[in-house]
Amino acid sequence: MSFAKTPAPPYYAVIFTSKRTEIEEKEYGITADQMVTLASKQQGFLSVESARDEQGIGITVSYWSSLDAIKQWKRNAEHQMAQKKGKGDWYESFITRISKVEKDYSFTR
Repeated sequence: MSFAKTPAPPYYAVIFTSKRTEIEEKEYGITADQMVTLASKQQGFLSVESARDEQGIGITVSYWSSLDAIKQWKRNAEHQMAQKKGKGDWYESFITRISKVEKDYSFTR
C-alpha cells in the first residue's frame, strides 16, 4: 500500500467508514475501482487511501481541495447510483465524516 499524495494543508478529507454485507463481493470491487477512477477525473480531487479488515469493516479516506469539490462529487450521477446500490446491497452500515486537514506530518524509514 502506498500513502495518498496530498498538497500542503489546508485541504479536506472525506472519511467513509463502513461495515460490508456478504452480498456481491466481485461487483462491489469493480464499482469501488470505477468510483476512484471517476473521482480522480473530478476537479478538486487530490487522492484516496482505503483499507478493509477480515470482518468487513473498511475505511476509505478521499482528499479534496475544497468543500465545493466534495459537494460536486456527492452530486455526481454515477456516484449517486453507486451510493444507492451500497445502501441496498453492500453496506450493513456506514458513516461519512468530512474534516479540514490543517496540519500533516509523516515519517519514512
